[in-house]
Amino acid sequence: MYYIGVDLGGTNIAVGIVTEEGKLIKKKSIPTLRHREYQEILKDMGELCVNILEEEGISLKEVVSIGVGSPGIPDPENGILVYANNLKFKNVPIRTELQKYINLPVYLENDANCAALGEAVAGAAKGYKNSVTVTLGTGVGGGIIIDGKIFSGSFYGGAEIGHHVIVADGELCTCGRKGCWEAYASATALIREARIAVIRYPESGVAKLVGGDINLMNAKIPFDAAQSGDSVGQELVDNYIKYLGVGIANMINILQPEIVVIGGGVCAQGDYLLNPLKEIVQENVFGKGPLKTKLRIAELGNDAGIIGAAMLGK
Repeated sequence: MYYIGVDLGGTNIAVGIVTEEGKLIKKKSIPTLRHREYQEILKDMGELCVNILEEEGISLKEVVSIGVGSPGIPDPENGILVYANNLKFKNVPIRTELQKYINLPVYLENDANCAALGEAVAGAAKGYKNSVTVTLGTGVGGGIIIDGKIFSGSFYGGAEIGHHVIVADGELCTCGRKGCWEAYASATALIREARIAVIRYPESGVAKLVGGDINLMNAKIPFDAAQSGDSVGQELVDNYIKYLGVGIANMINILQPEIVVIGGGVCAQGDYLLNPLKEIVQENVFGKGPLKTKLRIAELGNDAGIIGAAMLGK
């Protein structure tokens, strides 16, 4: 039997066919064109699900369910997307609307939670019952898996791990609070600090890598500068990893998962990120004993959300 996973994003709708073991065997995507009414977007989603099955020669009888991962706050019980800012969705009946085009059970969850479930089923956290997945990108997203199940709180809006405060009255976060983990550990935060450094230290290696143009800055450049021996780049990287590590230690102190999986573009740094990160986490975990929670880089990339969404119906 097969499962369909849908990753509904502000830019693209990605649909995949997944086996019972969590293996993605086929995927397709189309532009979301988010300016449209939700009925049009969900019609495209339903038709894409039908098309991908036809292309693989799989009948509806061979498919257990469809799972949809979406940004924002879902109501999984009723299949309603309560709110998604970047899609301008409010109280959208995902399940009812999607079933107009494909007659299968439909499950709904937050996209970050789906990614965490994907890593737990078929990625870096496979084989562990309790895990936290952290995604470092424009913001800091994540998901919590307890006893193999998604934890999303009593009202489905929990596990917003990027929005716990690590610096009281600190940097303003996009959520409106000050000092959130996201405001210090996201790729956006690293870019912000690197731009400030270019202005402050115009002769630094970081500044030279962008030709003094702060608009060319990305999250990789501070790491490149640090690895070339630039002291400004090294300070940027050290501070970034410190904040990242403090937040991860908080997750461990609260939840004590078996493993924390770290995803997002910053993780392309591999051990250059992971090794000092482990030291920071070790320094900040409660009790100061040996670090039992494993830290690993995510394995599934953009497929994690599709696989996790598909597994909602299992």
